[in-house]
Amino acid sequence: MLSLQSYKGTRDIYPEDMRLRNYIFGKWRKVIESFGYEEYDAPLLEPIEIYAAKSGTEIVNDQTYTFTDRGDRTVAIRPEMTPSVSRMVAARRQEMPMPARLYSISNFMRYERPQKGREREFWQLNFDLFGVDGIAADAEIITIADKILREFGANESMFTIRINDRRLTNYIMREYLGLDENQTNLMIKLFDRREKMPEKDFLEQAAEIVQNESKNDTTNVTTLLIKVRQITEMRDLDELVQNVTTNVTKNETICDLKNLFEILKNRGIKSAKFDPTLMRGFDYYTGTVFEVFDESPENRRGMFGGGRYDGLIGLFGVEPLPVVGVAPGETTMIEFLKAHNLLPELKPSTKIVVIPMGEVDAGSVADELRVRNINVSVDFSDRKTDKKIKGAVKSGVQYALFVGEDEIANKKFSLKNVATGEQQILTIDKIAQIL
Repeated sequence: MLSLQSYKGTRDIYPEDMRLRNYIFGKWRKVIESFGYEEYDAPLLEPIEIYAAKSGTEIVNDQTYTFTDRGDRTVAIRPEMTPSVSRMVAARRQEMPMPARLYSISNFMRYERPQKGREREFWQLNFDLFGVDGIAADAEIITIADKILREFGANESMFTIRINDRRLTNYIMREYLGLDENQTNLMIKLFDRREKMPEKDFLEQAAEIVQNESKNDTTNVTTLLIKVRQITEMRDLDELVQNVTTNVTKNETICDLKNLFEILKNRGIKSAKFDPTLMRGFDYYTGTVFEVFDESPENRRGMFGGGRYDGLIGLFGVEPLPVVGVAPGETTMIEFLKAHNLLPELKPSTKIVVIPMGEVDAGSVADELRVRNINVSVDFSDRKTDKKIKGAVKSGVQYALFVGEDEIANKKFSLKNVATGEQQILTIDKIAQIL
């Protein structure tokens, strides 16, 4: 016997689920297109090397669905969109007008442990701004992220946008902590997982990373771990400047961050907070990184994030382009709406079911409603009338229209509100006005 279960980590999308998905996608499109972004799409399959180049070893080695096709090529089901859209822009580097504002709503697959808000097959909104080398682009992307949540009815008490900069991170790791390039990469990955592990485990793994730097000097290890803990406790940019940073490169980064927060403040975005521990796990980030966190006690977690990745286009053999982007996910959006009681009551798109009474051409009556832009179904089944009405109620359709020979002759029909039981005798025109 075949299993009734879908593949682990995927979901069957029934009509009621699809209504919610379309609601979310519709809100996404409304906001993103209001900022002048144009929709695109990319292939579901890509050569594995497009991800191996910059997505990070965890994505490629542990989470990517790969296989060898019949042409003996190793391909992957896309685990993310950034390398694909970078390839597409690189392919039209000369003729594509800049700045380019692009978005897509697409599905992806990653082989990871399914859990609340995380699945193996998932849908994301990806939007990226190409060709603007300045903090104004970062501010626009973060502003859109804020407006997306507000479009669903959220306010600043429900979420926080945590912001950092990879340039500042690299400075802290190498100059303040004294780590080499390999240790820096390991520490960034560890910080990225920090909120998913006990503090004791985090500090133990941090000690293992700094051990080589300290040349087994216990005092040195302790000092470095104190610095690591101080970083995790800082939430103010000025505090970090006073205690950690001193050089010119840092000052440029700090100025960018301060300008970014000033722009966001002027736009009324109160949810933006500095977080020096925010890393974002992908290797391709080069500047600003940010992540939107749900502040609900029942769903306290990172929902989605993004940042600046100026170097990725250049990997395709063309002149590099500055670019910043972000990718909200459908599943985490649903969990956010549930946690804050923001889920709407969504009705079926079908407004009315026509119920034939005897051997009549009920379809022609339905057609008269369709030409008036009303979605209509006809219950042609041989069930009794009361069963058909119960079916309409169960499906969520609001009205039932009874069509018999007398109704067709008189051009007046019995319209019933199946939720309230109210029933009226009306013409098609009047029914159309009600609907």
